[in-house]
Amino acid sequence: MLIEYDGTGYLGWQVQPAGPTVQEAIERALRAITVEAGRVVGAGRTDAGVHAEGQVAHFTTRGAMPARRMFLALNAVLPRDIAVLRLDEAADDFHARNDACGRRYRYAVLNREARPALLRFRALHVPRPLDLEAMREAARHCVGAHDFSSFGCNAGRDDDPVRTVLDAAVERRGDLVLIEIEAVSFLYKMVRSIAGTLIDVGRGKLAPDDFRRILEARDRAAARPTAAARGLCLVRVRYPGEGT
Repeated sequence: MLIEYDGTGYLGWQVQPAGPTVQEAIERALRAITVEAGRVVGAGRTDAGVHAEGQVAHFTTRGAMPARRMFLALNAVLPRDIAVLRLDEAADDFHARNDACGRRYRYAVLNREARPALLRFRALHVPRPLDLEAMREAARHCVGAHDFSSFGCNAGRDDDPVRTVLDAAVERRGDLVLIEIEAVSFLYKMVRSIAGTLIDVGRGKLAPDDFRRILEARDRAAARPTAAARGLCLVRVRYPGEGT
């Protein structure tokens, strides 16, 4: 399944007892259709308040319902803030999470004086101008394999803080400044932590080379505060054989 969702009302992707999650909502919809208690496996475990326009997930069913009919049925019963964009039969050995070779996230900053109305749950508002060239220069330090301890909030979650970033880009589209980062995998809150520090580079509170020094410090206390969840979106999950 290719899925999009507004994460505002959810405590993230992964099922948890504390409240509603995207995974739980999709599994409930599938149970209503197939009368099976199956698990949906997502490619990215997005956090509370984080959105997706390119989440990929898989599930197994013993039923014989055609994919087209399943696609229509799911969209008929899912909450309005979750939509299945595509549903296909997959190879028996396909695994949405383990087979992924790249995950691309976009952090959106509304960079204008007026506060947002339409984008209040989809972008971080920064009213003062941002220096995009400085942000791009800083973002280049992310690319490659690095110890990202300075940008992770991973106490007890990951033993290895080394991640490989495939691309890091900053661009402006109208009033929006978009930070896009693609990696094989990420530390917990890594993209939001990088975004928070890049925004401070854009504000002139840090120089681009300060970003490199923060990365090399391998210390979360060296980085700037984590940017708010509402600006983050899982844009795309890439698999072997697909283009960049």
